[in-house]
Amino acid sequence: MIPPELNYDEVAEKIINFIQERVEEADANGAVVGASGGLDSSVVLVLSVKALGAGRVVALIMPDLSVTPIQDIEHAVQLAKLLGVRYYVVDVRRIYNSYSDIMPFYASDALIPNGNLRARIRMTVLYYYANLRNLLVCGTGDKSEILLGYFTKYGDGAADLLPIADLYKTQVREFARKLDLPKSIIEKPSSPRLWPGQTAEKELGATYDEIDKILYLHVELGKKIEEIIDQTGIESEKVRAIVERFHRSEHKRRLPPIAKIG
Repeated sequence: MIPPELNYDEVAEKIINFIQERVEEADANGAVVGASGGLDSSVVLVLSVKALGAGRVVALIMPDLSVTPIQDIEHAVQLAKLLGVRYYVVDVRRIYNSYSDIMPFYASDALIPNGNLRARIRMTVLYYYANLRNLLVCGTGDKSEILLGYFTKYGDGAADLLPIADLYKTQVREFARKLDLPKSIIEKPSSPRLWPGQTAEKELGATYDEIDKILYLHVELGKKIEEIIDQTGIESEKVRAIVERFHRSEHKRRLPPIAKIG
């Protein structure tokens, strides 16, 4: 199986220990999670509660009601209630509209910059609350998204710890089943919800089953494009596009370069 099957009991134990250690090292009171009602954030929220207890975890649900489906909000609220964590619903649309009203160069048709603005607004809300309550921000990015650069730099890519960043999306989905998350969350198509109708697989041009095979073979086993095509039977255009995206997004996985003086 590609990527390989994991022992999810061991995975849970390692991640729970990781969260506990990071919070203790930082002398923080707990963790805050941006809960979208999607797969990744739901898995992180559950693991955070297992690690710290419901009383030390807060969920911030940050829809933009012009973009976010009501169902996503309902799923996030239902999970927070089920876990017994404190949660807040913050409609970031009003903050977004303040930016669009103030900036003389705002462009309503700039799809990606405007979507990234929403992600960065959510980051500022998370860090404001974390700073207010001495909490760490638990990031919700998975390995597939990080390797693809499929996140907003200084938006959802900003976090104090990344509990599921060594798990591919398909592994996170299987992990969610083992954690007994609601079926409605497990089977929901992945989407950053940065603009109406956005879905990850449509935007990326391949399914996560295909993406994870390509990434695992190329990044972890060092396979070349032609070898991946031969081994998986995935269309060459998809393989090339995913491999190129991995290399093109390298800057998003690094700290900014420094001009060395001496």
